[in-house]
Amino acid sequence: MITLKKHKNAVWEIRINRPEKANSLSSEMLEELLAIIEKANGASGIILTGQGETFSAGADLSEVKSGLATSPIWEKLSLSLKELNCVTIAALNGTVAGGAFGMILACDIRICVPSSKFFYPVMKMGYLPQPSDPKRLVDLIGPGRAKLMLVAGEKLDSDKAYKFGLVDEIVMVEDLISRAHTLLDASLSALPNHVSGIKRLMN
Repeated sequence: MITLKKHKNAVWEIRINRPEKANSLSSEMLEELLAIIEKANGASGIILTGQGETFSAGADLSEVKSGLATSPIWEKLSLSLKELNCVTIAALNGTVAGGAFGMILACDIRICVPSSKFFYPVMKMGYLPQPSDPKRLVDLIGPGRAKLMLVAGEKLDSDKAYKFGLVDEIVMVEDLISRAHTLLDASLSALPNHVSGIKRLMN
């Protein structure tokens, strides 16, 4: 339920492909995502997206009681994404909820479609966020706005997410993937150690 398309220019397009379940992530899918990311050091760029109208609803509810919501694999996945030397782009085709936040916060650039919604209902659900997520969220949108999301449970639409700085661009759905590829053009023309060096200065 995770598809990987490797383009000729070594850009890897990773797609969460479970639209009938709002792209909710099972333990098997998380393991598959992690395995792909851990092998992605040869990629020249990463585009992470979803199939259908939702990027991901987070953890598969059928596995929450068995401990999926608090599994360390979420943090391991986001850390692996963050440590990649190439540029990573979250091309958000729709709503992002819960545990899926870790992945998009770990990406270098986030773009979304106008219908996207963003919420991280850890207060309501009774779980702590992934360890690195609050700091990354604060770095992006500031402490007050991060508390609106994590403490007050505020749901953001795409316009507010853009104003807050959570996403960098709002793109029409038909242009989402092509725009993601365009945003990789500069790094594709640079030496890999130059790309990783600039990323290290900002991370």
